[in-house]
Amino acid sequence: MKILISNASDSPLYEQIKEQIKDAILKEELKEGDALPSIRAFANDLKVSVLTIRRVYEELEQEGFVTSQVGIGTFVSTSNLD
Repeated sequence: MKILISNASDSPLYEQIKEQIKDAILKEELKEGDALPSIRAFANDLKVSVLTIRRVYEELEQEGFVTSQVGIGTFVSTSNLD
């Protein structure tokens, strides 16, 4: 999954990341059941705070795009894509 973020953008980093993940899910680049990277690994890859990625995952879960299972990971959930 390729995520491009820009510090020069008007939208916050978490919003840029969240929108790109949502686009990947809607375009079916990420499919039902696909695992997202761990929060810590993803934060290291993008060189952002762990809190930023945690917020992205929490908001995606609230919107029904992913499900999180403690100790297992975060997975794409397409059950709510209207």
